[in-house]
Amino acid sequence: MFLAPAIFLLAVFLLYPLISSLQLSLLDWNGLGNTARYVGFANWEKLAHDTVFWHALWNNVILAVTSIAFQLPVALVLAVLLEKAGRGSRILKILYFLPLLMSSVAIGILFKSIYDPNFGPLNAALQAVGLDSLAKDWLGDPRLSLGSTIAVIIWQNAPFYMILFLAGLSSMPAEVNEAALLDGASEWTIFWRIKLPHLLGTVRTAVLLSVLGSLRYFDLVFVMTGGGPEGSSEVMATYMYRTVFNSFQLGYGSTIGSAMFLIVCAVAAVSLRFTRRYATEV
Repeated sequence: MFLAPAIFLLAVFLLYPLISSLQLSLLDWNGLGNTARYVGFANWEKLAHDTVFWHALWNNVILAVTSIAFQLPVALVLAVLLEKAGRGSRILKILYFLPLLMSSVAIGILFKSIYDPNFGPLNAALQAVGLDSLAKDWLGDPRLSLGSTIAVIIWQNAPFYMILFLAGLSSMPAEVNEAALLDGASEWTIFWRIKLPHLLGTVRTAVLLSVLGSLRYFDLVFVMTGGGPEGSSEVMATYMYRTVFNSFQLGYGSTIGSAMFLIVCAVAAVSLRFTRRYATEV
C-alpha cells in the first residue's frame, strides 16, 4: 500500500511513455492529425541501414571512453587532494562542485562564447602568447567540434565523481592509513596498495554511471553544436530530437529513442553481470 503512489508515478511517467514509444516506432506519422500509417518493422529496418544513426552511436561511444579515460582520473585526483587538505578543503569542495550546479544551457552558451573564433577569449589568449597557429574554429571545424564539446562535458561532470570518490575515501578507517605510515609506507604506496583497492567498488559504480550517462547525453551537445557541423558531433539523443522536431518524423524518431533504450539496457545488464561476477571472484 505504501509503495502504490511510487508505482503509480513510475507507471505514468516511465512505463507508459516507454510502451507508447515502442508502439509509435511501428508507425509512419508526422505527429499531426490522424495521418498515422502502420508500417510494422520498416522503421527498424531503416534504422539498421542509417549511417547517421551509427555515426551518432559511435560518437556516444567516444564520449563514454573519454569520460572513463579522462573524467574519472581527474575526479579521483581531486578527491585524493581534497581528502589530504583537511578542513581547508571545504571552500575548495564548493568551488569544484559549482560546475555541476550550473545550468547546462548556461554552460553551453558560456563556452560557445569562449570558443568563438573571432571574439572568444581562448583564441585571444593563444594569440597573446604567440601561439596563433593553435587558434582554431573550435566548434565550426568538424575535426574539433566533438572533442571541444567533450572537454566541456568532462569539466561539468567531473565534480559529481569527485564527490563519489570522496565518499569512498571517507569510509576507509583512519587507523589503516596511520598504521601504513608507521610501517614506513609512502603516500604513493598507500594510494596504490590501500586506497585504490578500497575504492574499487566505487570505481566500478562510477564507470557504470559514466557509460550509461554518455549513451544518453543530450543537453550540452545540443546547445553548443546542435550535432554539427556536418553531423560531426551528432549523438543519438540530438539525432532523435532533430528527427522528431525538425523533420517531423515522429515514428522514426520513436524508433531511435527505443533503440537508445535497448542499447542502454543491454550495456547496463552486461555491466551489472560483469560487476557481480568480479565481486564474487574477489
